[in-house]
Amino acid sequence: MTQPSPSIEQRDDTAIINQALGWIGAGHEVSLATVVSTWGASPRPVGSHLLIRDDNLFEGSVSGGCIEGEVVTEALAAIRNDTVATLDFGVSDEDAWNVGLACGGQVQVFVQKISVDLHGVLAELQEARAAKKAVALLIDLETGVASLHVRGPETSEELNRRFVREQSGIMEAEAGGRTFVRIFNPPLRMLIVGAVHIAQALIKMAAETGYEVIVIDPRDTWGTDDRFPGVTIDRRWPSKAMADLAPDERTAVVTLCHDPKLDDPALLVALESRAFYIGSLGSRRTHANRVDRLMAAGISEATISRIHAPVGLDIGARTPAEIALSVIAQVTEALRKVA
Repeated sequence: MTQPSPSIEQRDDTAIINQALGWIGAGHEVSLATVVSTWGASPRPVGSHLLIRDDNLFEGSVSGGCIEGEVVTEALAAIRNDTVATLDFGVSDEDAWNVGLACGGQVQVFVQKISVDLHGVLAELQEARAAKKAVALLIDLETGVASLHVRGPETSEELNRRFVREQSGIMEAEAGGRTFVRIFNPPLRMLIVGAVHIAQALIKMAAETGYEVIVIDPRDTWGTDDRFPGVTIDRRWPSKAMADLAPDERTAVVTLCHDPKLDDPALLVALESRAFYIGSLGSRRTHANRVDRLMAAGISEATISRIHAPVGLDIGARTPAEIALSVIAQVTEALRKVA
């Protein structure tokens, strides 16, 4: 099976940190600048990084170019003096046009030299991400001291909320002090059951919105490499494939076969999982029959209600591409509209 590729944002994150580790390994001193807060329009989101090397070479971005010069200057000073700094910038309406924005905003950037300790934390971060663990990079904005937190049973309520919302930002401590939290979740996944025309359109939209896509279909004439070039195709029976793929809270499941023999086994596994989205193709009458079958299999009505059916937002979609658009919109809604 072809291995899925990470999203553009994930590749950028990985490349920047790998670049930092590589430069340091080659004997350079390096500063790391991070967008820790934004207000209004911002060229780059919270968590964006800019690396600055001791010979003035830099990589990454914390804006569209309007503040990089001052950040680089401060970063070189941090290398010379082993200091940290929090820089506040107001992007004026006039400057905003120059970086592709309709209006201005404010950006706060934290600059620090990558110390021996931070270097170790960044190396651990890359190992955790390679293992697809949910991790948070914590940086004390007073001292620059960094640590890594792997999400688990002891994760605090606030950090859990940030993991669910993918919300990097500043945490204010009751006793004073501020900590920047950079959330690194495992990749989003979309498991599509049924190598049909809708799936051909959906995989493209899913990839563009950051999902690793796996198409599950045991029918040799449907799930071919010619019809799905470069896509991971799992040709096992849906129940086996789904059980091994183990949908979690970063996984969306979409069944498109319109065939109970293939859709139902996948749904039975998905409904017992923590998948954040489950959708199934079919009319209301088709879904009513599906509900009867699932209840006969011992699934409660409350659990069955997790299924979005008919799949997708009601936008009057007709063509495979329009249906795929409605599905990706509904999946996005389920992912982002967290209470």
